[in-house]
Amino acid sequence: MSAPQSLRSGPRGAPTGLGRPGAGPARRTLLLALAVTLAGCGFELRRAPELRFRSIALTGFKPRSTLADELRRQIAASPTTVVVDTPAQAQVVLEVITDAREKSVVATTAFGQVRELQLRSRFGFKLRTPQGRELIAPTEIQLSRDMSYSETAALAKEQEEESLYRSMHNDIAAQVLRRLASVPAL
Repeated sequence: MSAPQSLRSGPRGAPTGLGRPGAGPARRTLLLALAVTLAGCGFELRRAPELRFRSIALTGFKPRSTLADELRRQIAASPTTVVVDTPAQAQVVLEVITDAREKSVVATTAFGQVRELQLRSRFGFKLRTPQGRELIAPTEIQLSRDMSYSETAALAKEQEEESLYRSMHNDIAAQVLRRLASVPAL
């Protein structure tokens, strides 16, 4: 048994539209048209690139490298490729040439206090087969971010710096994966 129209109300007594004849089908038609429009525009979430090799070894990274961890995570999202421990087990080897963080002062006050820093992350790599055949020539990716600095908030700025480096590592890993996806099938 439903409540009479006078008792059906939303927050603060606003009518809910349940009692209006024809309100339900029009609303459903509008929602259906919206869903069809979104589905028809080609929108879809970004997926991990499909790599054309079955296994990869990551060599030359520093111990506990956040960039190596991010690369492992993004490669694991690929449905076709796994990361192995040794180059002998791998179909291809990603060899690190450089993996460096840099920080430089961009702006100071008249009193010599730092006001702005520039953070840079450089990553150089090459891709080869375990036998030594080069698949991707030595390549370097460099990203930079600017960051304001205040000595009164040094701890917060240190956390912001780590967050910016993590963000740059995510971007570098995504760029590396796109380049790995361009390698032809072996």
